[in-house]
Amino acid sequence: MGFFDALLGKRKVAQPAAKDRLFAMSTAHIAMDVDGLRARGRAGIVFQSLGTADFSRVVQEMEEVLHGTGEETGTTVSSQDDSFGYRWMILEDPDVEDLVVGVHAVNDALAIAGYGDRTLAAVFAYEDGSQPLYWIYNIKRGSWYPFVPAGGEQARSNERELQLKARYGGDLPIEPELERWFPLWGVPL
Repeated sequence: MGFFDALLGKRKVAQPAAKDRLFAMSTAHIAMDVDGLRARGRAGIVFQSLGTADFSRVVQEMEEVLHGTGEETGTTVSSQDDSFGYRWMILEDPDVEDLVVGVHAVNDALAIAGYGDRTLAAVFAYEDGSQPLYWIYNIKRGSWYPFVPAGGEQARSNERELQLKARYGGDLPIEPELERWFPLWGVPL
């Protein structure tokens, strides 16, 4: 890392042992569908925005690429900021594999530009009957975990999350440390 990289806020981050564990969702969603968990056709990648021209250019280029490829795949893209100061790049497509590829492209573009440390997670929206649930991919750790909001304000169903861990642990590289299963409240998916 050079002096100017440090001044611009770019830092190198240790990458997960298996960089492409995100792609495990491409096959795991089949087992989920068989079990009645339905993909809602929405996924997002959440990252901390940075007020520099370079960062804005990278984000704009990502959006343009996704809009361009979306014409072929049917994927649409939008972005919004949340109340915590994070930006969500939201992709919509009924094909989970297209969502995985799109999220991976955004993550890769940020990493290549030197902003990999700005990403928080990728999130895939599912539902279990009428109950929303989310599969969260911790990009820095290269692992997945379920997040199931429950009735009430900032309540979650730990029991259901552990059931999902037990059922899909062979399909997805699940985060082994439960204390790292951070809830993402107000997911805009």
